[in-house]
Amino acid sequence: MKKNTVVSGFTRSLCVLFTLLLPTLALASDGSGMPQLGGIRIEFILFAITLLGVALFHNYTMWVSLAGLSAILISKYLFLNDFSFTQHIFGSIGHEGEWRVLLNLIGLLFGFAILAKHFEESELPKILPKYLPDDWKGGFVLLIMIFVISAFLDNIAAAMIGGAVAFVVFNKRVHVGYLAAIVAASNAGGSGSVVGDTTTTLMWIDGVNPLHVLHAYIAAGTALILFGVMASIQQDKYQRITKDAPIGVTVEWKKLGIVALILVCAIIANYALDFPALGVWVAILLGALTVKTPWNELKNAAAGTVFLVGLVTCASLMPVDELPPATWLTTFYLGFVSAVFDNIPLTKLCLEQGGYDWGFLAYAVGFGGSMLWFGSSAGVALANMYPEARSAVSWLRQGWHVAAAYVIGFFVLLALSGWAPHAPHKASQENIVKQEITTKPDA
Repeated sequence: MKKNTVVSGFTRSLCVLFTLLLPTLALASDGSGMPQLGGIRIEFILFAITLLGVALFHNYTMWVSLAGLSAILISKYLFLNDFSFTQHIFGSIGHEGEWRVLLNLIGLLFGFAILAKHFEESELPKILPKYLPDDWKGGFVLLIMIFVISAFLDNIAAAMIGGAVAFVVFNKRVHVGYLAAIVAASNAGGSGSVVGDTTTTLMWIDGVNPLHVLHAYIAAGTALILFGVMASIQQDKYQRITKDAPIGVTVEWKKLGIVALILVCAIIANYALDFPALGVWVAILLGALTVKTPWNELKNAAAGTVFLVGLVTCASLMPVDELPPATWLTTFYLGFVSAVFDNIPLTKLCLEQGGYDWGFLAYAVGFGGSMLWFGSSAGVALANMYPEARSAVSWLRQGWHVAAAYVIGFFVLLALSGWAPHAPHKASQENIVKQEITTKPDA
């Protein structure tokens, strides 16, 4: 059965690949650089078709992602004589390369899969019904817990822990709309904290004051109430939370201790080295000396990890060299772009451009990815636990409240805080000095 699935996936990937390559092959004789169709460069068309393939063939997302990446790379090599994928990944003079982001992403997705299994096997989720309300409010309290956890942990970890708890307290029956809410709660919780999300950490490293993203919580908190209540009612109608904890459950404190060690090491490595995955794996290997480690979870997380790495690499290959002027409307639209486009390069571009209200941007690029399951690494990680979440149609139809909450939360922030671009931080200040020098009139 597995062999047939692989063959079927490979066959589909070849069909998708040839479909993606068709416009490229038709224009291959042009020779005048990267061709355009209707004024749109071919890479964007190939990337758009890849995203459409992910939405339509959600059972073969890994193959579609790899096929799309192959098509984009072939088009680059066909039309750009100076293109080097090796330099794109490992960097060159004046270019950092994508290896660090990709390696960190791989380490976190695999590592937090093991963390979630350790947390589940600790038996702590089984005793939580003692402390959670019995009706829809129990689901809402769980989302609040995920939101708070994500403020000082990576959003992937918060989503995985929330998914593990939901699996137990809802008797393995979790509504897709509630899964969307788990991802949204983890992304919203990290949006106002420089240690809660990769994008806000990037801002911090680049010189943005941590207090300048804090007001993102006005929007994130508003959104949490909106999608949290709706999703919790959805889940309560689908499967009510367990009323009582099983008798005789004993918490495995060693397992729980490994979970805590992983999280602490992730925070330390993120703060000290900007590489939380290293801390995660140091803790996992140390933990393996004292408790049995569920290495089989690496196999379960493999397909989702390869998929996201392929999609992130596709996004990094897009020639996005500049953005529209920094306004609240541009930032609002970036939230929707973040649902299909990797938010890390978007954030880097915004930092280089400057002129943003960083709290608005943190909310947009952080929470915006929740609108589709593959729009954030937290969504992909949770989809590894719940394969039914990989349908973009189901996510949009049953998790519609996430998109609605994003819009309402954004405009509540705009009404209460107002668009107030912050003074230039270190990176953008350098750009301004350069501009002043180049534009200064001759004496």
